[in-house]
Amino acid sequence: KRKAQLINSRVKSAQLLYQTIKETKAAVTTFISASAVGYYGDRRDEFLWEDSDPGKGFLADCCVLWEAAADEGLAMGIRVIKIRTGLVLSKNGGALPAMAKPIKLLLGAPLGRGKQWMPWIHIDDIVGVYTKAVEDETMQGAYNGAAPYPSSNKLVVKRIAWHLGRPVWPINVPKFVLQGVLGERSILLLMSTNTAADKLVKAGYKFKYTDLDKALQAIYR
Repeated sequence: KRKAQLINSRVKSAQLLYQTIKETKAAVTTFISASAVGYYGDRRDEFLWEDSDPGKGFLADCCVLWEAAADEGLAMGIRVIKIRTGLVLSKNGGALPAMAKPIKLLLGAPLGRGKQWMPWIHIDDIVGVYTKAVEDETMQGAYNGAAPYPSSNKLVVKRIAWHLGRPVWPINVPKFVLQGVLGERSILLLMSTNTAADKLVKAGYKFKYTDLDKALQAIYR
């Protein structure tokens, strides 16, 4: 039931918007849709560009349906952009406070293998990407919404801990423990997505933060 709700909230909202555009004959020229790096699924160390095949599993399937719903606007002559967003770094919400919580409680440790790639992007940059997508009419199609250099889970945990002045346990949290606690949601922490940001860079977007430490420093200063 929860899976169906997640898919419907994304797919049906796009379909409703397009239906409204048709019925009202609104002069809409651009449709920008969020998506996620979950589109690629768990791909270990494989380099992932926007034209890479989608992965397997619920997250990938959800993103494929989500993007397909957004692409319905192409037949209407609408410019469609899909931002496959990674881990957004913000002090005020999203994944970072959740990752920082156990670290603050002196329970910080790499998750699973610890080697899984985590594509991240500072909140200022994801806002900048969407702003550019609105203003730059040459942009179209899918874009990886993540900084050029993804980091391993182990490095992300260590650097968050360093900026918080907390230690990190020398042993990883086993995969089976995460699966036992989180169930299927554990894939969000365990999957490896080594995305490339070349398409955004070639489009002329200039990242404010390409270094993980500088991004975290801006948040925790």
